[in-house]
Amino acid sequence: MASAIHISIAAEPLFNLGPLAVTNSLVTSWLVVSALSLLAIYVGRNLKKIPSYLQILVEIPVSGIYDLANNITGSRAKVFFPFVFTAFIYIIFSNWIGLVPGVGTIFLKIGEHGAEKAPLLRAPTADINTTLALALLSVGLVQYYGLKTLGVEYVKKFFNFKNPILTFVGILELVSEISKIISFAFRLFGNIFAGEVLLVVTSFLVPFLVPAPFYGLELFVGFIQALVFSMLTLVFLNLATTHAEY
Repeated sequence: MASAIHISIAAEPLFNLGPLAVTNSLVTSWLVVSALSLLAIYVGRNLKKIPSYLQILVEIPVSGIYDLANNITGSRAKVFFPFVFTAFIYIIFSNWIGLVPGVGTIFLKIGEHGAEKAPLLRAPTADINTTLALALLSVGLVQYYGLKTLGVEYVKKFFNFKNPILTFVGILELVSEISKIISFAFRLFGNIFAGEVLLVVTSFLVPFLVPAPFYGLELFVGFIQALVFSMLTLVFLNLATTHAEY
């Protein structure tokens, strides 16, 4: 019975493009990005004063995330909104695509002579490489906007040798920035991967009706994780671009 359950922490490579190993999570990520891009192009070319149902459906998250950005960062919302909304919409669909029938359940034979098998598709955010990349991008932008807005003042936040106390505080701030990367990456990965494992196990043990509430729970968790990532990014961006005394 146990052998029928396929659970792997690492994303499995399906094929190679030169030196690049293309994993199942990367293939799914390409599908998510392609679908969102096509949707954005279609809706953008068909904007109407009296919106269609599809336009309303698209405008709801756009206005919601913009209002969130405006409430947290004020006048700087226009600067931060493009990245934060892009991250939100990519993460939420990357989380939810793992719930689509066929994702994680259609297998390909891989390895020499097809001795092993791997899912054709896997939720991108169930791969630590994806969440780590998102974390590095988010924290990297925090540092960029902090330096761009405050300049030397931002550097003094980490390297201030006026007295031992400020030096120690600077070291703590530096450690805090590094820990943000770990927190971002593992919070998102841990929640989505754990949800996938839960669904696989419950669907295998009790395949009818019982897994349904867990699907609803994972829809909610997927939304919350995308919202938390976006909101924390906005908070960190706001803190990094606010003048303070060091």
